[in-house]
Amino acid sequence: MTKTKSVYVCSECGAESLKWTGKCPSCGAWNTYVEEIVKKESASQKAIPGLERGNTKPQLLRDVTSEGEVRVDLHDAELNRVLGGGLVKGSLVLIGGEPGIGKSTLVLQTVLRSKGLRAMYVSGEESAQQLKMRADRLSEDGDNTDNCYVLCEINLEQIFVHAHNLQPDLLIIDSIQTMFTETVDTSPGTVTQIRECSVSILKYAKETGTPVLLIGHINKEGSIAGPKVLEHIVDTVLQFEGDQHYMYRILRSIKNRFGSTSELGIYEMRQSGLRQVNNPSELLLTENREGLSGIAIAAAIEGARPFLIETQSLVSSAVYGTPQHSSTGFDIRRMNMLLAVLEKRAGFKLAQKDVFLNIAGGLRVNDPAIDLSVISAVLSSSLDISIDRGTCMAGEVGLSGEIRPVTRIEQRIQEAEKLGFPRIIIPVMKGLDRLKTRIELIKVKKVEEAFRELFG
Repeated sequence: MTKTKSVYVCSECGAESLKWTGKCPSCGAWNTYVEEIVKKESASQKAIPGLERGNTKPQLLRDVTSEGEVRVDLHDAELNRVLGGGLVKGSLVLIGGEPGIGKSTLVLQTVLRSKGLRAMYVSGEESAQQLKMRADRLSEDGDNTDNCYVLCEINLEQIFVHAHNLQPDLLIIDSIQTMFTETVDTSPGTVTQIRECSVSILKYAKETGTPVLLIGHINKEGSIAGPKVLEHIVDTVLQFEGDQHYMYRILRSIKNRFGSTSELGIYEMRQSGLRQVNNPSELLLTENREGLSGIAIAAAIEGARPFLIETQSLVSSAVYGTPQHSSTGFDIRRMNMLLAVLEKRAGFKLAQKDVFLNIAGGLRVNDPAIDLSVISAVLSSSLDISIDRGTCMAGEVGLSGEIRPVTRIEQRIQEAEKLGFPRIIIPVMKGLDRLKTRIELIKVKKVEEAFRELFG
């Protein structure tokens, strides 16, 4: 017997209420409750085709066998790194990003590269002809086109029927916002539909051991569209970031139950698809920067990967009387703090100057170790004196003008040495005397010492 009732659901966190309220008591958001008609069905109607109800019972923790999880090699070094070494069987992975950033391209390209892996690509947004055109553009010789099945369907019950008949090694849902289940009488994309579809897909993945990749949209705030419970249900949440005007894309791990959340993958968008960037430092540095002022090289750590980035700055006189500060790829509030340190502790007057800062390559970096390169680039542009192209630096700048120690300094030094930099400016830290390296280590305690090494 089917029962129908009307409930109010918070579009932010998914909390339910029998009556409308202005402020959600769970997440505190205002005017987020929407009315939805929920049709509850019996357990037999909600059963997934081909799956039987398992008989589970409590067991002691000491009796549970802890075996290493079986991982599926996706033949993509960057994606495997972010996932923690490969795709775990029975896991549910959510990939989110802005429209047109390359989520579908990444997943379809991964499926085509995974030889011997039977995959079923379920598309609720594109037709089979559109997918075929994209696959022809992305495919290379020897790709896995014989084991890639395409299904254009948004009914979840029909998808499970086809999955039971096909028995794929990998299931892709593009996208979760377009799917709907008949057990809920609401439109696709609503909070209830996303929640119910995600729970059913999770049940399918765990009971069959089939890994599932979900593609999800994001809202204007940059978070995954739909209720927060969607991110709690899945095992892994990956964020695909980048600027459409730049060619670089970054794949970040926000949540990962089977690996580290500090890993990231870097891709380069091309006409033939996404290319893995194994050494991003060589692409992010300008080769002919000799004699150019306002450029400083920073040894940064993003996630768990060290790479060298180019910090660019332009300082000029304020044209309209009121100076303006602008930053691209770096926190504007931290830049203002560093400018205040320059004026108070180092004696450089920048109050009547326009200061523009840019991180080359369209990247956004939050590593505090690039503070030293930021103030060096600003001072280089202000004095119109170029920094020696063989010098890179890493150090956090404190409010009193001291250079504070940074994490993973050995990795930063090794990356600079690998790229052929003869010297690096670093803060005074313990244990560096035991480090065997050919690069010259210039240790400084204050910003004045760093400026003396850079500009004489």
